[in-house]
Amino acid sequence: MTVRIGVIGTGMIGQDHIRRLTHVITGTRVTAVFDIDTARAEEVADTVGARALATGREVIDAPDVDAVVVTSWGPTHAEHVLGAIAAGKPVFCEKPLATEAEDCLEIIEAETAHGSRLVQVGFMRRYDAGYREMKKVIESGAIGVPLMVHCAHRNATVPASYTSAMAAQDTAVHEIDVLRWLLDDEIRSVQVVTPRRTGKRHAHLQDPQIMLFETAEGVRIDLEVFVNCQYGYDIQCETVGEDGLVRLPDPAAVSVRTAGRASTGILQDWQGRFENAFDTEFREWAESVANGAEPTGPSAWDGYAATVITGALVQALESGGIVRVDALEKRPAFYGGDTR
Repeated sequence: MTVRIGVIGTGMIGQDHIRRLTHVITGTRVTAVFDIDTARAEEVADTVGARALATGREVIDAPDVDAVVVTSWGPTHAEHVLGAIAAGKPVFCEKPLATEAEDCLEIIEAETAHGSRLVQVGFMRRYDAGYREMKKVIESGAIGVPLMVHCAHRNATVPASYTSAMAAQDTAVHEIDVLRWLLDDEIRSVQVVTPRRTGKRHAHLQDPQIMLFETAEGVRIDLEVFVNCQYGYDIQCETVGEDGLVRLPDPAAVSVRTAGRASTGILQDWQGRFENAFDTEFREWAESVANGAEPTGPSAWDGYAATVITGALVQALESGGIVRVDALEKRPAFYGGDTR
């Protein structure tokens, strides 16, 4: 079966996913696209033999669209995801699920009323081979009960449009989701510590930031977000347990010996670091759609949790205090919560 896919949003990430669905993933075909930039939408559609439609709603309702991919501007995500649920079509939504927690809850209510999962949120780190191996180790009990997690998320540089709040909303959001998944635990409080600012930043930006989390089970997490580190794109994660630790491996790279030095290259962007994870993410999602099965990836609840926690981080950055995250205490049974 060929899964016919409509894509809403043909910017950089939308175009990359269209390329992936056309040339990398088997059994998928992009049949319709929409973007507010109509010229760009038409150009992208022409490259894959798809149609450029006038609205996102038209893409969702098109009879030759079996499933929807949402890669538009964040504040429009909720509208398109709700439209797909109303049409009964599976929908893959890039993060964020919605920019406001209330919109996420509306999506959760609509999906619950539908009676089965239709929504998957694009947190690709769950599909990275290193993170998946870490999860296996933690679940096996090999390192004992997790006590602490140390993380770092570093970018070489960011543009002037990047704000201090984006350190939580656009950057740390990936760690937030993958840590909830790795530990099978919920974040209950957040704090942001602001070290000395790097001189290699735009004047308005607080960089770096150190984000501190406590989970429901008492695990303490520290996350360094440093988006002007200069040297490259560097993702680190180490979980310390009672009996040992597990560390995320660095990407494979050859060692070069020349001019009296031994060195290895460092990736410069997230595309190179997580390309295989994106491919695996879409391959597994497309298989679930083709088989008429519910998606197994990050759910609408996970999207809601990420929005709530990043909102708390922004509040903590502004206040300088510890902010509790109480909205996640009762996960609905529909999303695997306690049925008692």
